[in-house]
This record gives sequence, structure tokens and C-alpha cells, in this order.
Amino acid sequence: MTTQDRTLTFPYALTRSGVVMTPEPGAALEAEGVLNPASGRGPDGELYLLPRLVAEGNVSRVGIARVLLDGDTPVGVERQGVVLEPDRPFERGRSNAGVEDPRVTFLPALGLHVMTYVAYGPLGPRTAVAVSDDLRDWRRLGPVQYDYDDELGIDLSLFHNKDTVFFPEPVTAPDGTPSLAVLHRPVWDLGGIRPGEGAHPPTGMDERPSIWIAFIPLDAVTADLGELARWRQNRFLAGPEFPFEELKIGAGPAPIRVPEGWLLLHHGVTGRLETGVDQQQNVNYAAGAMILDADEPWRVLQRSPEPLLAAETDDERSGIVPNVVFPTAIETVGENRWVFYGMADSKIGVARLDRVAPAE
Repeated sequence: MTTQDRTLTFPYALTRSGVVMTPEPGAALEAEGVLNPASGRGPDGELYLLPRLVAEGNVSRVGIARVLLDGDTPVGVERQGVVLEPDRPFERGRSNAGVEDPRVTFLPALGLHVMTYVAYGPLGPRTAVAVSDDLRDWRRLGPVQYDYDDELGIDLSLFHNKDTVFFPEPVTAPDGTPSLAVLHRPVWDLGGIRPGEGAHPPTGMDERPSIWIAFIPLDAVTADLGELARWRQNRFLAGPEFPFEELKIGAGPAPIRVPEGWLLLHHGVTGRLETGVDQQQNVNYAAGAMILDADEPWRVLQRSPEPLLAAETDDERSGIVPNVVFPTAIETVGENRWVFYGMADSKIGVARLDRVAPAE
């Protein structure tokens, strides 16, 4: 399948609706922004966001807030506290701490909400996993471990990893076993922990951060929930391909079933990275999308050659990190699907996700 075949008339679009959450004036835990939320339905049937709350010094926590609706449209939130604090050793370094950018997927096969989040600890950002049956009380399963792959010749556990999220239902893994699938984004540069070391991707692979997919046998998880934090059969899924994602890409919300297969929203990054300065001040984040095969989700069928949503409004262009649209959650309200996204690392916006008619 050619690049043109995979990008022709992408069948989904995003239309921004507004801002649903801004930092509360005077709230110490939100002094540096509210952003990049997870989401889910509570036992009461209500829709909740689990936003990243950033306190002074860039210390992040995960909060919980009930979504307020005007009809079927999200318009605001009611804050209900904090559900995850950086209080474990793997979430706290000497000069940093954080539980960041949660993604939550409800897995009916387990009857649980599964959260992946960035634990910003002594060695930098690592993916960690937690589970809950009510979105409020979370049981940590610890940092993720990756099975060594002799064919790849690399131990993914050595590298930073972010932008991770589970699929909502089991799939058949490449080895034929019923499995849970999860997306992740390894970063090959070891300079953060070994200055001057540089990037060490698997042989023949792009050193730019890209989306990978991993699998966990369902029977292993049902026998021991701790297996949710041991990811196997890791393989490359998609890398930067278009101008709006020339630096790196990463997964957004949990993929959703659509007539074409699995719809995955992702972010693409362009701009300039510099050593020795705040790298995030010179880049632009936009929301793109791809369609994954329904039965073999490690195969990409179609991609959006242009962003579905880019930083254009004042709220998206001005903030803690300028020029950021960062989708992290999708929820259905009534007949509409809504995408919640971080705006300039400062606020949370919402956009409607629509299927568009193909061109005649």
C-alpha cells in the first residue's frame, strides 16, 4: 500500500468546542497548569476527567473532576480532589517529582480501569501502571518492564518511555494468543542519564521517538494483575512521516473501534530541539490520526497527512509551553464523541470528533 493510498481522504475530523478547565486562581497544586487529562465513567455513571495538576516547581499530581454538560456538550468541570500523588521512590528524583500525563482505559475483560502514567523519578520519565474500579482509589503495579527481544537485540527497559495507553479490548497478538495490546513510545537518547551517550535505537531504525505496540497474554493477566506491567512482543508501529510530525510522534487516547478498524489519535511534533535550554519552548504539537487494522493492530492502514487540530487559538498558542495541542482522552456523550486535550500545557480543551463523508 502506497503513502498516497494510506492518506487519501482521511475519514475523521476534529472541531474545537472550547475550554473546559483552567487553573484555579490561588490553587497551589495548579500553579503551573492543568493539562493532558485521562477520563472515564465512574460507578455513578458520571463522566470524569483525571487531569494532570502541576504545582510550582513542576511537581505533577493526578486529580479528578466531574465533567459538567450543557446538553451533550462538555462545558466545564467540578473539582473533586487528587487521586495520585508522587509519593513512591520511582516517582521522585532528587530535583524532580511527578505522576504525569495519565491515560485511562476501561477494560471490560478485567472489569477495571487501567491507568498508564509517566513516573518522573531518579532516572527520568518511565511508564508505570495502576488499576482502579472506581477512578478514585488506585493500586500501583509499578514501573513497566519489557521482555528482552533477541531479534531486536535491545532491552527496552533501559530507555525512557512515555505516551503509553491500552487498547480497550483483547486482540490476537502476532503469536496467535488472545492478548491485551498497549502502545508506547521509547526514547533512544541516553544522554539524560549518561551525558554524551547519544541515541541507541535498534539497528536500522529511526532514532526519532516513534509509536510502538506491545502485547500481554490475557490468561497471564487474569492469573496475576501484576502482569499488566510486563510488556511482551514489542514491535515498531509508526514513526514520523509528515511535516507536522517531523521530530517525533506519540500515542494519544486509547484507540477506539470504528468501521475502518481502530482509530488512533496521536500528537506530532515539529520545530527545533536545542541542547542546554528548555527544549519544549521551540516546538509545536498538533493532533493527527491513523487507522490501524482491526485484526492486526500492528498494521497501519491510513494516516492523516495534515493535523486534525493544530495550535491556532490564544489558549493553544500561549501558556507554559506555547503552541501545544495534545489529545489524551475520548469519551462519548449522547451521540457525539468528544476529545479532551492539553492546551499549551496550561489548560484543557475539548473538540468534537466526527466521521466525515468520503469525497465523491
